[in-house]
Amino acid sequence: MSILDRFIHPPAPRVEAVGTEAAARLSAIHASAFAPAWSTLDFERLLGERGVVADGLFLGRATKPVGFVLSRIVLDEAEIITVAVAPEARGKGHARPLLAHHLDALSRQGVARVHLEVEEGNGPAIALYRRAGFQDVGRREGYYRKADGTKAAALTMTLSL
Repeated sequence: MSILDRFIHPPAPRVEAVGTEAAARLSAIHASAFAPAWSTLDFERLLGERGVVADGLFLGRATKPVGFVLSRIVLDEAEIITVAVAPEARGKGHARPLLAHHLDALSRQGVARVHLEVEEGNGPAIALYRRAGFQDVGRREGYYRKADGTKAAALTMTLSL
């Protein structure tokens, strides 16, 4: 492969498991997407818990993720705790393969059903989840506190793997 080929044909995005070593980067990505943001310590604690799994999205030859999905597995069910993509990588279709890879990994670990909550006004996330096959199963009024102090409802969704 020539140097020119590296620019014409950059490496495909890849999804890999991440652990506590990525906590600071995951915290920064999360802060760009959600308020209130979770700290590096919050991520270190979560990633250190038994049953918590995380996958990171890496573009090109990057060593730091530009997106991630974090879930907690209990028996044969999992809950997606959070999904976020850095601002510079949003809107480019990266979340779809990230989520697909993560769901496949959950399935290989024996998970039969996946649950999540998503802010009712988060159209791109809802579309992503519905394209992946998630179905609406409920609504929680006032579940999320927004940055301006108001509250937003959450849709609860589920997917059988």
